[in-house]
Amino acid sequence: MSDDKFNSTRRNLIVATSAVGGAAGLGAAVPFAWSWWPSERAKAAGTPVEADISRLAPGELAVIEWRGKPVWIMRRTKEMLEAIKKVDDKVTDPKSDVLLQPGYAKNEHRSIKPEYLVLIGICTHLGCSPQSKPAEAKAEMGADWEGGFLCACHGSKFDLAGRVYKGAPAPVNLEVPPHMYLSDGSILIGEDKKGA
Repeated sequence: MSDDKFNSTRRNLIVATSAVGGAAGLGAAVPFAWSWWPSERAKAAGTPVEADISRLAPGELAVIEWRGKPVWIMRRTKEMLEAIKKVDDKVTDPKSDVLLQPGYAKNEHRSIKPEYLVLIGICTHLGCSPQSKPAEAKAEMGADWEGGFLCACHGSKFDLAGRVYKGAPAPVNLEVPPHMYLSDGSILIGEDKKGA
């Protein structure tokens, strides 16, 4: 066999071996790299959620799920909005100085539009989910109750803006998630264009 023919055969063998080895390496690397990508379920868990509020009656509370958490959307009445002012001296953080809401919700109503309250429905004490208690629950809640939320786990009370009452086990107000209005009848939870 001549040297040229030997070198050509050797070169072809090296190229073929390299190609097969590269394909095998790629075949092993792709599934490995793919396993690091988040699953569809994980991607969906962080995805913003659109909520239809067009049929929400005054005084009604809707619950949707975002990131595995209950998000409350309450359409507050004029009376409910007035009740918020009446309890300023009874809540721990009346001006929402502890930043548990985006900047655009740091106001007396803790909302973009006063009529609509958007909160993560998880108590800031140990993570239980409080229940809505209307102003009419005075017999259960006390004569000065103006409406809000009660966490039955350890008795934390929150007003109609999600602000925690003084003396409650919960250390801070309920969290307001990032959100924005897509239209008068639709809210997007988990995303906003204004930022915090």
